[in-house]
Amino acid sequence: MTGKKRGRKSSKPRKRAVSRSSWAELQFPVSRVERYLREGGYAQRLSSATPVFLAGVLEFLTANILDQAGKEAQNKHKKCIAPQYLETVIESIQQLHPLMGDGTKSLLDQMVHVKNK
Repeated sequence: MTGKKRGRKSSKPRKRAVSRSSWAELQFPVSRVERYLREGGYAQRLSSATPVFLAGVLEFLTANILDQAGKEAQNKHKKCIAPQYLETVIESIQQLHPLMGDGTKSLLDQMVHVKNK
């Protein structure tokens, strides 16, 4: 039989494992996004690129929202991004309204309420 012999150590050093997040140069965890997609039962089958793409989209949206909230805080001469600035930015972006729904408003209200205590 021809082919590779199993069980023999090769002379090449083994390559180090690289996470999919670092391979795609993302901060969001691709593996966690994939796990949520599989547990959520959104589709019977998933492409290997699907969680990478979704993690990239989520990171892009988050970066844009935080960037605009940072500018809003800077306009108010503050150094920290407060929940009010996030709320202002989210309300100003019309495309986010169908995605966010009413749940975001109550979350931001809870955050403000906890901060005021």
